[in-house]
Amino acid sequence: MSRSRQPRRQATLASIAAELKISRTTVSNAYNRPDQLSAELRERVLEVAKRRGYAGPDPMARSLRTRKAGAVGVLLTEALSYSFRDPAAMSFLSGLSEACEAAGQGLLLIPAGPGRTDDEAAQVVHRSSVDGFVVYSVPAEDPYLAAVLERHLPVVACDQPRGLENTPVVGIDDRRAMRDLAAHLIELGHRQIGMLSMRLGRERHDGVVDLSTLESGAFHVQRERIRGVQDAMSAAGLAPGSLTVVERYTHTAEDGLSAAAQIMRVNPRITALVCTTDVLALGALAWANQMGLDVPGHLSITGFDGIDEAIREGLTTVRQPQKDKGRRAGELLLAAPSHSGVPALETLGTQLWFGASSGRVESEWYAE
Repeated sequence: MSRSRQPRRQATLASIAAELKISRTTVSNAYNRPDQLSAELRERVLEVAKRRGYAGPDPMARSLRTRKAGAVGVLLTEALSYSFRDPAAMSFLSGLSEACEAAGQGLLLIPAGPGRTDDEAAQVVHRSSVDGFVVYSVPAEDPYLAAVLERHLPVVACDQPRGLENTPVVGIDDRRAMRDLAAHLIELGHRQIGMLSMRLGRERHDGVVDLSTLESGAFHVQRERIRGVQDAMSAAGLAPGSLTVVERYTHTAEDGLSAAAQIMRVNPRITALVCTTDVLALGALAWANQMGLDVPGHLSITGFDGIDEAIREGLTTVRQPQKDKGRRAGELLLAAPSHSGVPALETLGTQLWFGASSGRVESEWYAE
């Protein structure tokens, strides 16, 4: 009776070291610190490992030993798919990924989109194997942010929240940028101004904004951009409370189209439509085209961000350095984990971009 063949034991770092009669540290260095070995020795290690089916040290085990995950977590306020279709978010992530790549770090996207309970949010964050977090425009009371702070890891915020202890912020002066844009429209003769905004709060609301509740809005960026328009109106002797604002909970060109239709029904005397993002403005342009309106003859439309499509379409907008925002946030997180001596707020510059979508008031029109 023949003996059954014993299954071959799975190769390990220790068994590779024993076969080559070298230390386990040397085998590990062949993968993690190749500069510590001669090219000949490293080739011998990799050759034996390949023959034995050994893929290398377990990265999870290594992270437990070193207490380093080798990755940066990015906390987003939208669904994961948003990061791959929103041009401004893509530009931000591109800059952040460049900073991570330069430092040999990975990037883990953590979508903090709506629809999860506080407990679910905490579980997502606590399961994330990262060495620190970049928080991308997250409200101060967001449950995901609370879970991030519970991790006691280095954190850098982009845009918001502001004022957190030991948390530097990279952003722009949204209020001033929008004030300058609105002042330009007022100089062109516009007195009836409307605004289309991304969502102001965590709870769903699609429709006209009650400006008396603006300060309670969770999203700093949208709130400050609205305040900027009101500042320009006040400086020109116009009543800030006369501003009509419509918000959309989601952020697509289709949302901009429907919001434009709604706001013009609410206030058909509007001659300038100021949008808090280029995406909403592109939707408003599509609506004006459907209605046969001349832009800017009947209606001036402006955006914010300076995405490529907006520039191609001739949109008047505010160009902001989204890619630089991401890169700088990554550099701050990776270069100074303790944030000692780092400014609490690093404000990047913006640029007014005058396209063909804004002009002098020629006539008023009235929606049916």
